[in-house]
Amino acid sequence: MQGETAIIGSGDGVLAFKAGGVDAFSAETPAKAREILRKLAKTYKVIFITDDLAEGLSDIINRTNEQPYPIIVPLPSNSGKSQYARDKMKEQMERALGVDILFQREER
Repeated sequence: MQGETAIIGSGDGVLAFKAGGVDAFSAETPAKAREILRKLAKTYKVIFITDDLAEGLSDIINRTNEQPYPIIVPLPSNSGKSQYARDKMKEQMERALGVDILFQREER
């Protein structure tokens, strides 16, 4: 664990991030991702996590995001089935800015 940025994701897709200097950790289940996240939160400043895993960790992500570091950022996974990353991004932007600048749609 040498870098400041890490990614947790399922499958080999996270390994591509290594080329950009991001430490990559593979987890096939939310339980394994939770275990890894707890360890990484002690040393990393930015942790990306694929939304297929992040959705099951929203409790720990919300608690951790109340602190200055680490910043946990959900990313869309390869499957593309979950809207969790999109919804979290929208929520955080609205919280920070007070308006929806990303999707600019009225909620119904």
